[in-house]
Amino acid sequence: MRLIFITTLCVPLILAASARAAEPPAQSPPPDPARQLREYRDFAMGHDGNATRGRELFNNEQRPACVKCHSVDGTASKAGPDLSAVGDKFPRGELIRSVLEPSATIAVGYGTTILELKSGDEIQGVLKQSTADSLELAGADGKHVRIATRDIQEQRGSTISLMPEGLQAGLSHQEFTDLIEYLFTLRQPENLLTSNHGMPSNIPKLAQPVTLRPFLSEDLRFPNAFVQKPGDLRYGLVWFGQVPGGSNLFLAVHQTGKLWLVEKCATNDLKTLFADLSNEIYDKSGPNGLLGLAFHPKFRENRKYYLTHQVFEGGKIVTVVVERQAAPEFRTDSGQASRRLWQVVSTTQDHSGGCITFGPDGFLYIGMGDTGPQQDPQGHGQDLTTHQGKMLRIDVDHQDAGLAYSIPMDNPFRGRADARPEIWAYGFREPWRFSFDPLTADLWVGDVGQDRVEEFSIVRRGENLGWNVYEGFEPFSNRYRKEGAAYVSPVLAYRRKFGNSCTGGFAYRGDKRSSFYGVYICGDYTSRRIFGLKQQDRVLQVVRQIATSPQGVVSFATDERGEVYVVGYEGMVYHLDLAGANFEDEAKPDSAPAPTAAAGGVSQK
Repeated sequence: MRLIFITTLCVPLILAASARAAEPPAQSPPPDPARQLREYRDFAMGHDGNATRGRELFNNEQRPACVKCHSVDGTASKAGPDLSAVGDKFPRGELIRSVLEPSATIAVGYGTTILELKSGDEIQGVLKQSTADSLELAGADGKHVRIATRDIQEQRGSTISLMPEGLQAGLSHQEFTDLIEYLFTLRQPENLLTSNHGMPSNIPKLAQPVTLRPFLSEDLRFPNAFVQKPGDLRYGLVWFGQVPGGSNLFLAVHQTGKLWLVEKCATNDLKTLFADLSNEIYDKSGPNGLLGLAFHPKFRENRKYYLTHQVFEGGKIVTVVVERQAAPEFRTDSGQASRRLWQVVSTTQDHSGGCITFGPDGFLYIGMGDTGPQQDPQGHGQDLTTHQGKMLRIDVDHQDAGLAYSIPMDNPFRGRADARPEIWAYGFREPWRFSFDPLTADLWVGDVGQDRVEEFSIVRRGENLGWNVYEGFEPFSNRYRKEGAAYVSPVLAYRRKFGNSCTGGFAYRGDKRSSFYGVYICGDYTSRRIFGLKQQDRVLQVVRQIATSPQGVVSFATDERGEVYVVGYEGMVYHLDLAGANFEDEAKPDSAPAPTAAAGGVSQK
């Protein structure tokens, strides 16, 4: 098959009686793509745009035809992401980059899916529906096509966006700036969401922000892996924690499958490779790879620890939890093969959870997302026959028949024919990070939202957290609503102007004299804001923005003293120094600043 490109050039005619008219024109130097992108970027950052003209360009179906792929009414009805609140989600610089370099950072849930058919044909699009019998893709032209599963040879993801490169080429610098100005005005109306005490319209700052002190020396940081081109930050640091019984030993987990031992010394800190599992990890598509780690409660006795990551098997992405063992000196992995405990097949490459932790009851809790597509059209969150969209709870120390683990006797759905016995709670979209309060045993979960809000909840046995019937406090869809069902509201839900990819943290149980004692500390990956909140009986009492992280907030960590750390996706870990701040001391009201977007990476949207 040949692709023929026809280009029409408009050339001015110069009429002059000159001997030079007969000379061949001078050769123009080849265009410099990087310089052209830089010129558009610099002009848009340095000049004012006209939002009205930008809206006209957006809706022009000939150039640049944005309206064909993007809705702006909150329906998310087209192939590309809905842009109704994009001005809340990203600052101007990130909007510019998303148009100039569409494949640099693809919105989670809108990656390109490639279907290789048994006929030899290949179809590309954004996955919108997935059933046992068929897949439905939306193409760049906005049209939907349904393919029977029996006709598919292979399904895979792509790092190339459906949004084509070079859209700016048909626009002048000023027109491009007008388009960016229009996108920047698309914000979430304050009256769109019902007023609720747990969803405040304003999150005040502290009078004196908490200080973030680098916990690692510069030579110990864990930079992102450059997998596409320099400047495209992906596959970075995702987890950090203290090794049980080793007061000065910490483990850092890199998304590509490397575990690093960090030893804090009086003089020079040391970093050594604990394990390299990159040959076992699938990290080629979206927010996948090695995502979480948990030490066995008796780690100093049995040396066991657990990992959650993705593999690629049978043409599908599969999320697994595996058991491994440290060497007797606890400074490296034993080198023995992983023992797979649990697995679930993903529908798309997105929303595959990422957190595992042992509860105070000694059982392993696994947070699993709905695995997409966007809006959970198959209703995984409400479907008790699947592990997708659930909080699971298993006993790793015993085995039931046919399982590599056992089902705890008090699991709420044990013995029911219409439910998976591993389920502890359900109704989740993407429970990226969660933790237990060491004093109250409350299970705090940060669940990444869909279109409107991010939410933090305290989760209890057998509860339904509502997705996709609810998003935060608001109704989302009636498709899977059940008569008489009880849906548990979050403690806090926040709007897009505060961030769009929440990261669960820890209840601070360090210094009992601190004003932060008992405060739940959490954050947002994209805006890099760090929040602190207090609750009573799962009702929000107060919330503050306590700091801003220099890097994307991908995780939090705590040590044996109860101190809290922020894990930056770009490779640095920060200690939250609470000594100079007072949680009760609120700053005077001011206008909320525009969010600062994290570059690329593991954002779970």
